Amino acid sequence: MISINQPWIGEEEKLEVMKVLEENALTSASNDGGKRVQILETLLERFLNIDNVIVLNSGTAAIYAALLCLGIGPGDEVLLPSFTFVATANSVIATGAKPVFVDINTKDYTMDIKDLKEKITKRSKAIMPVHLYGHPADMEEILEVAATQSLEVIEDACQSLGSTYDNLQTGTIGKIGCFSFYASKVLTAGEGGAVSTKDKELASILKMIRNHGMLEGNDTRRLGLNLRLPELCAAIASVQMNRLPALLGGRRKNSKILTELLSSIHGKLNIPFESERKKFNWYLYTVAFQSESTRDKIQNALIHEGIAATIYYAPPVHKTPYYSNVGLVHLPNTDWAASHVLSLPVHPRLSEEDMNLIVNCIKKKI
Repeated sequence: MISINQPWIGEEEKLEVMKVLEENALTSASNDGGKRVQILETLLERFLNIDNVIVLNSGTAAIYAALLCLGIGPGDEVLLPSFTFVATANSVIATGAKPVFVDINTKDYTMDIKDLKEKITKRSKAIMPVHLYGHPADMEEILEVAATQSLEVIEDACQSLGSTYDNLQTGTIGKIGCFSFYASKVLTAGEGGAVSTKDKELASILKMIRNHGMLEGNDTRRLGLNLRLPELCAAIASVQMNRLPALLGGRRKNSKILTELLSSIHGKLNIPFESERKKFNWYLYTVAFQSESTRDKIQNALIHEGIAATIYYAPPVHKTPYYSNVGLVHLPNTDWAASHVLSLPVHPRLSEEDMNLIVNCIKKKI
């Protein structure tokens, strides 16, 4: 079976987990977190080239904490794509604010700037671009819109650790960036997440939010929850940080092989391409077919061969049962993408032989 993603856990991670168990310090409720939480934060700060990183127990927690620390709540609106994992929108709902769904472009499936401008109202408080599949959103244009309308920018970089826009790491360009270390991500902690910001004051607030709003002991000063990352998870992620260049390099190598092999049928499907400004971490290698029936036929053929090609995301958030009460939402590019895209395995545990198997299966059925 060729999985769509597979964590790369080696002996180093296992040894570090055993050290935590031997030390019997599984978590810490201190403001700065436990020893390995602090180590992980320092490693992330160096990699991202940013002053403040606060790790939490999930990417969802990261987005929720980011919204909360900016004071976003009931009566506010947050602009975000519907073509994303539902956690992006759920986190907005959790604060009491309203998600306003923005369409995407069909080139790299990130936020459409024209539609963004049209969706802004007097209640808009923040823009949340999603760097979907590891494709950086058009951050220059988004920041320009935000500045004109006095809006905050929260980057959902949960899928884009290692992707860059104008040589800047995604998640470090807006006011706050949010990352996920879920098992399928480029770097994993099993479960985990992080928030990055240049703002020292916001960093202090975020540390309180992840720990029931407390600063010293039981002195709750603001709304917070238990969003802490356990030391066991931080230990895994800290080791993963040391092999991050290899993890990213393996994905880049496999994506290059896929692109070369698929180039002969490029006219029959859309292949992802980087630009001078946007460099991908290749979290997912997502293609688009000319019709939904072709996409479904190819996916079924791949699955029959034991290749876990996956559709991200169908249905889009605004068409899920819970969000059906948002009313009529016109998102034509989102609807098109949901019925045409297919993500192919590209993770670093795969071989060139695996890449050939994937492409040969596609070529037989297209």
